[in-house]
Amino acid sequence: MMSASENIDDLISNLTGWRGKTFASIRRIIRDADPEMVEEWKWMGTPVWSHYGIVCLANALKGKVKLTFSEGASVPDPGRLFNNGLEGKRWRSIDFHEGVGIKERPLKILVRSAVAYNRAKVKATVSARGGSRK
Repeated sequence: MMSASENIDDLISNLTGWRGKTFASIRRIIRDADPEMVEEWKWMGTPVWSHYGIVCLANALKGKVKLTFSEGASVPDPGRLFNNGLEGKRWRSIDFHEGVGIKERPLKILVRSAVAYNRAKVKATVSARGGSRK
């Protein structure tokens, strides 16, 4: 059985053209933004990145690569990267299309903000229960 990281490697290597390059770049940016990020393989083939809970997941679709943040509605987006799911109460996503570059610095900031939101949520839950968790 392959690890989540090996499954993601395999997925990227099987994506042809711009989608493979875009997916690989998104993955690198996420991992650079938070070296403690955990890669997971969920829902029969979806790459997921987690730290204190799910941060984001990615899918390669026919005409785009979609990066979805599970708590996107609660995370500041100063780079205005979110361009899909804006009406949702929780999830927000970024659709990357061919020929449109990735704004690396704003994406790193967004990933770090999502991790910080998850961390604060975990700490609030633990505090409410009267326990401690690092």
